[in-house]
Amino acid sequence: MILLRILLSNDDGIDADGIKMLATALGHSHEIITAAPMRQQSGMAHALSVNVRIKVAERADFPAASAYAIDGTPTDCVKLYLEAIADVMPDVVISGINHGANLGTDVLYSGTVGAAMEGYLHGISSIAVSLPSDSEITMDEAACAFADMLPRLINDAMPKKPFFYNVNFPDSFNGHRPQIVFTRVGNRDYKNAFQRHVEPDGSVWYIMKGEIYDEGNTSATDVYASGQGLVSVTPLMTDLTDIAALDFMLAR
Repeated sequence: MILLRILLSNDDGIDADGIKMLATALGHSHEIITAAPMRQQSGMAHALSVNVRIKVAERADFPAASAYAIDGTPTDCVKLYLEAIADVMPDVVISGINHGANLGTDVLYSGTVGAAMEGYLHGISSIAVSLPSDSEITMDEAACAFADMLPRLINDAMPKKPFFYNVNFPDSFNGHRPQIVFTRVGNRDYKNAFQRHVEPDGSVWYIMKGEIYDEGNTSATDVYASGQGLVSVTPLMTDLTDIAALDFMLAR
């Protein structure tokens, strides 16, 4: 496989194990540049900082050809690097490895997916990569497995068209070698997502938690594949148009 110029980002922050392990695993064969948040930015989706100062600090201690810690959202990091710092565009943008799965409707809230989406919006093939927080698979194992998978993900892509993939590792490989399956977005919800608290002075606050509640997932979905010990690869898109509804309206 030819040497790729890869831009790494994430939403867990530049000091997270996932992005460091990924930089090391991919750095054996590719040129790595990193632009990642200075601190935890989970759940930021595709949020963008507007009319605020965004601090940027170069990090010489990071395992990459060049690395930037950026005081912003995951989207800020990718957008700022591509539009203000880069002299040469990367071949691929990879976001992760996230500490926690991004399955089903989680893709709508995920900062990991948001960073990859920004690369895709710039016409660059982009991949979000996640590992369940309680997985038996270590970050290092996932990073090495992903590095091995990357050539196939690129070769299986539609020709002459940037791709946008959401990759999720399972809780366990069930004793087998890592196996890829291509999937669609499934259904994921959370029970008791908000917990209410009342202070002695009567003030009220909420904290968002909750247990995962998956229902109605067929064998074609990412949620199902993850439960079977498979690595799900879901092609995503940014066009939110309801084509069936549009066709109906235009036919009236």
